[in-house]
Amino acid sequence: MSIYADDVVNFTSVLKIAYNFLTGRDYLQKKKSKERKTLISVASGFPDLVFAADSIPVFPIRMEKFKLNLYLLALNSATNLFGWNLTTKLLGIARQVDFLKIVDNVLNDVISTINKRYNLLYDLAVQKNVSPNFCFGVKSLYGMHISESNNCDCTLNFTIRCNKYNNYLKSLRAIVTNQVWVDIPSKDKGNENETLEIMVNNIKTAITELENITGNIVTDNSLNKQFRIGNQVKRYYKTILYEISTSDFYPCNPATFSEILALLTISFQDYNSNAQRYLENISQLVKEMRERINQGVGMEVSNRPRILLTPIFNGWEPEAQEIIYNLGGRVVYSDWDLLGLLEEIPVSKDSDPIEEYARFLLNSSNKGLLCLDNCEALINSYQKYVKKTRVNGLIINQLDDCHISSTCYDLMKNKIRTEIRIPSIGINFKKIGENIEQTKGKLIPFMDLFS
Repeated sequence: MSIYADDVVNFTSVLKIAYNFLTGRDYLQKKKSKERKTLISVASGFPDLVFAADSIPVFPIRMEKFKLNLYLLALNSATNLFGWNLTTKLLGIARQVDFLKIVDNVLNDVISTINKRYNLLYDLAVQKNVSPNFCFGVKSLYGMHISESNNCDCTLNFTIRCNKYNNYLKSLRAIVTNQVWVDIPSKDKGNENETLEIMVNNIKTAITELENITGNIVTDNSLNKQFRIGNQVKRYYKTILYEISTSDFYPCNPATFSEILALLTISFQDYNSNAQRYLENISQLVKEMRERINQGVGMEVSNRPRILLTPIFNGWEPEAQEIIYNLGGRVVYSDWDLLGLLEEIPVSKDSDPIEEYARFLLNSSNKGLLCLDNCEALINSYQKYVKKTRVNGLIINQLDDCHISSTCYDLMKNKIRTEIRIPSIGINFKKIGENIEQTKGKLIPFMDLFS
């Protein structure tokens, strides 16, 4: 039995999130065929407009058919009879008396299953002669659409200041006919009020196109309803990052905790296609974590340095967190917070929801990894974030073929090392499972710095 199994079997919320992710294909097919819902492809945490149009956002990898872990297969049958809470309690008891030998390394298996599919979709894109200049994340996204574009009614594209990503979006026109574009302008293209006006108009145009495709009207009420749900999700997400992650006692093994953060990073992109359900699950996750900590169930981690590994949303080597765990550390992932996508969108009776959403997008595009065309801004954003989160070390995940230059990364690592005085390092990534020994060779001396 793995280090993960004893922990995750007691987290009903984590099992729900994992189950909802991996069974997305069946869920989405029912929504499309029986409820006549429009399925719209999204990525990078921008599902709000789709939900407001009473349609279904889907991160397209969730349309793939996944092999379920044996434990989740048991849940698939048992929950229909007993419900989630009773089922997990029954299986937890069965595990303790060694009656059911089905508990594998559940969460680790889930992440591994997803990553294997990422690699297959990456390979599919390469086979279809996608541009070799695209990074792993862009190639795997392209592969997702090659594989499942027939199940998408439309794609919702947000253009950011990454030429390769925008070129990828343009290349999708050959695969998906219906596309809705939301261009996020740069603040340096005019004064702040002019930029905001452009952003508002871009959102209004996108909403009109969504209405034409879905046949549904987007109202101020439907926007505010989704923003309220999204704000609550973000609050719980931040609680995990700022309260639980920074504590000296974890509600589970730190390796399990890293897996949970990885699952949240992946599933946040479309809220598992059901915003209310996702809110309930992440709310329950925070409750379960706090209860375990209050009961003294978990692990003392005050002697383990907290290592921020980022960015991972475009692909990373999950084995790195296992290596760091074995070397005495604990890995945290917080891409969406670093990107500014966990900032709340103001909702009030006097506010204009489109204007508030425009401000949210503009603010996000000028911090974190969305300020990709400005090395100085990117470095400043990282420095502020590292100070804010009080991590002990930083690992930059440098994707091959990413347009951010190695010079920029080197400057960033040096400034953080000399000005904030915490260890920092870069590890190269091209494809999951490649160069693990090289990565380990870099991480061993890095972790020795905390001895």
